[in-house]
Amino acid sequence: MSRKSSVKRKTRETDISVMLTLEGKGKGDIRTGIGFFDHMLETFAKHGGFDLKLSCKGDLSVDQHHTVEDCGIALGEAFDKALGDRKGINRAGFFAFPMDEALALCAIDIAGRPYLVFEASFKGEKAGGFPTDLVREFFQGFANSLRANVQVRGFNSFTDHHKIEAIFKAFAKAMRMACLTNSRMKDAIPSTKGVI
Repeated sequence: MSRKSSVKRKTRETDISVMLTLEGKGKGDIRTGIGFFDHMLETFAKHGGFDLKLSCKGDLSVDQHHTVEDCGIALGEAFDKALGDRKGINRAGFFAFPMDEALALCAIDIAGRPYLVFEASFKGEKAGGFPTDLVREFFQGFANSLRANVQVRGFNSFTDHHKIEAIFKAFAKAMRMACLTNSRMKDAIPSTKGVI
């Protein structure tokens, strides 16, 4: 069974289209108008094994904030839709990903309660022309719309690029683990409450 979803999100600030396949081959087709951000989302698709097509027309003449935050919201909605009632999924996932001197940790629980812990500081205001403070905004939007507990930590980096890329790779691997189905529990909701 291939779990897929498509999401369209349009506001006065952004117009976003997302197509997601959970059992994919890691193909990313990302067009947000922000090169560094496109690279991070392509990295996410590749390392998570997801097929992800995402296009966004945002008010980049204002700044990148609306585009990045709204893409996080739309991507969370796409995962929420693709996962359906959550039957049989692992629900939680975690990963530690090194990239040269940088190390990133990501832990996720798709528990129906949105929460973000983001502990990563950056040396500069921008990496590859991308405002580093928007990394947190992306994850906040994602956690809220997926209704997941997302915890991200980044360590030991000489360059912000390496730290951010390690974060997105750890995020991809943690999401892959959380979304995988457990054959022993395939008809069960992974919660003692019986609902997520």
